[in-house]
Amino acid sequence: MSRQSRIQFRDLHGIVLLDKPLGLSSNQALQAVRRLLRASKGGHTGALDPLATGLLPLCFGEATKLAGSLLGARKAYLAECRLGISTDTADSEGEIVRRLPVPPLDAAAIETALARLRGHILQVPPMYSALKHDGERLYAKARRGEVVDVPAREVDVHRLELLERDGETLRLLVECGSGTYVRSLAVDLGEDLGCGAHLTALRRIWVEPFREPQMVTLAQLEQAAEQGDDALLAWLLPVSAGLSDLPVLHLDEAQSMAISRGQQISLPGLPEAGRCAAYASDGALLALLESDAEGRARVIRGFNLPPD
Repeated sequence: MSRQSRIQFRDLHGIVLLDKPLGLSSNQALQAVRRLLRASKGGHTGALDPLATGLLPLCFGEATKLAGSLLGARKAYLAECRLGISTDTADSEGEIVRRLPVPPLDAAAIETALARLRGHILQVPPMYSALKHDGERLYAKARRGEVVDVPAREVDVHRLELLERDGETLRLLVECGSGTYVRSLAVDLGEDLGCGAHLTALRRIWVEPFREPQMVTLAQLEQAAEQGDDALLAWLLPVSAGLSDLPVLHLDEAQSMAISRGQQISLPGLPEAGRCAAYASDGALLALLESDAEGRARVIRGFNLPPD
């Protein structure tokens, strides 16, 4: 009997803010934490490459219904790129495909190049990515040596700042929306500077709504598991933490019943149209709602949770 089959999995609901270690895929990190928690259901909120470290929100139980919302959230990274060297993967794990001398660059020249990569831009995703083309991951095609004309996509880069320069290495702060590849930003920056570049390090520092996250490492979780369930579950945030940036709506019993049935309700007292977290009359998180300008609210995601 395998160790996996001996684990007695259970229903757990909540979010763990994992500080993903270097070298693990996001799914490997998820499965390691899921086994420690003995959670029957889990998912992550957008993959970090094995090269990357930092915040990886892991959702368990009913919190997995929020994975799509967190996946589309704004994120921030500390990135490091090396000028003068281009690789086939756009990061340090790939094969070097080109070396060029780095021209004399002052702060103004670098800022001009960075400015062109800010805002609502078109970006070509790297070939070594998990995006699908004709039903197959791009990285699978790249490993076979296939060349695919990957179409550019619209992405949002809210901040892109030079923090430090050390010789031919640039350290950057990146704040961006969903679907943005920091590797592609490094490549485009290198091309604009006339010397090429690749990403050498990447750390995700926050994901909305977790702007100041108290992250936990895999080693800390393993140590907590040895201490007992109370120590381990102290790292499990409630499902409602994933909606902490939204307005809160407390429903009465009749409204709670209607929402639990998936019905649209009228809430003319709402301050503005948009999404909000709705709580039932007993205090339990009931649903993620979206309201229009007339105060009509519909269910985006419903939750089956006990009262807080």
